Amino acid sequence: MEKTNWTEIEFILQGLSEYPRAEKLLFVMCLVIYLVILLGNSTLIILTLLDSCFHTPMYFFLSNLSFLDICYTSASLPAMLIHFLSKKKTISFTRCVVQMSVSYMMASTECVLLAVMAYDRYGAICNPLRYPVIMSKTLCIQMASFSWGLGFLNSLVQTLLAIRLPFCGKNVFNHFVCEILAFVKLACADISLNEITLMLDNVIFLLFPLLLICISYVFILSIVLRINSVEGRKKAFSTCSAHVTVVIMFYGTILFMYMKPKSKASAVDKLIALFYGAVIPMLNPIIYSLRNTEVHGAMRKLVSRHWFWRKG
Repeated sequence: MEKTNWTEIEFILQGLSEYPRAEKLLFVMCLVIYLVILLGNSTLIILTLLDSCFHTPMYFFLSNLSFLDICYTSASLPAMLIHFLSKKKTISFTRCVVQMSVSYMMASTECVLLAVMAYDRYGAICNPLRYPVIMSKTLCIQMASFSWGLGFLNSLVQTLLAIRLPFCGKNVFNHFVCEILAFVKLACADISLNEITLMLDNVIFLLFPLLLICISYVFILSIVLRINSVEGRKKAFSTCSAHVTVVIMFYGTILFMYMKPKSKASAVDKLIALFYGAVIPMLNPIIYSLRNTEVHGAMRKLVSRHWFWRKG
């Protein structure tokens, strides 16, 4: 097999180039979304670092999720914004590989991290007395490192399998960004190995963590329903509601995208992919802080401290 010359290869990101007015509107929307992502997730990370009441396992994992969302969107949204306003919608081989490998790593890591966060909620509700011992600082760091490590290794394997393929066609992505399955399908060689490993990935990083999340919440639900007081049930449900909402949005969008009948990508399919890649990372910090009195109190304290410092 002839070795691919990476410097000579370019890819075309078609996006919604047939709808130029829609692209201008998407530019404004995605710019606002990206700024909200940076502001919302950065605020949660800063609060977790500065305020001692957030030095808990739940907020430790949440800060990891916020950092992950910033990295995930920063890998694709800035380039997407440039392409929305540019007539030349090309991307080099190297930039495309970096974009898809970082995105794939973050997506894989998030799958594992959401399962870890479900286990954390299981420990908090099902074993409240032993929770501080079970979810020790060491274990939290190990579980977060395990999530990031698995995501990195998975992305590395898939990227190495993808870049070995030769490309000799038009190299047109019918997407906004470089996506690994679309990247592999552009190759002019046998991609059976890539398709098999990607299918295994779907089982390991999608279905298996989802199964663990479901099992965790079955145990949580069985415990919550035994609580006699209505107030106690509400409190237990409120500690899980944000995580359940995020899981439903994350897995719901992925399962819809990858398990629907395969056909040529329509404008609706592309917008659904955009929702997964941009809107969900924006909604995560909003969902976790919307009804969270601790976050509201910490925000007021931070603002008042800043105002007092400015006044002084």
